[in-house]
Amino acid sequence: MSTTKAVRIAAVRCVADHRVTVRWAGGTRSEPNLGDFVNRIKGLRPLRSPAKFAAVSVGEGGHSLAWPGALDVGADRLWEIALEQSGRHDAAEFPRWRWRHGLSLAAAAEALGLSRRTVAYYASGTREVPRTVLLACNGWERERDESRTAAA
Repeated sequence: MSTTKAVRIAAVRCVADHRVTVRWAGGTRSEPNLGDFVNRIKGLRPLRSPAKFAAVSVGEGGHSLAWPGALDVGADRLWEIALEQSGRHDAAEFPRWRWRHGLSLAAAAEALGLSRRTVAYYASGTREVPRTVLLACNGWERERDESRTAAA
């Protein structure tokens, strides 16, 4: 879940109309419903057919879900969807912040004044990300933007 160790999918199985069971490389499991996502993204229109959707497989290196016809969904986006659907908006927002800024676990820990282990817990969804940490992420981002603007 860092920029040096990408989110990877170990196995996938279609269990219902647009729902899959995913076993992640770290050993956790989730069951995201991709119905809304598939219906919203024009490029995934062929997957609106439950029969075509059921042909899901793990993409190369576990970095995506793949379907015949060169259709895929990235593992990082699938991870976010799974976290959001499990009610963990905090755990979805934290990796977005890290990925948006290209921060490894160690760099994020340094930026926020936290231990790398704590950041790893937040990034994996193992522990709830406190509101104060999410606010610190926003503050770090604003401070970074302001310093770049001042330097320009």
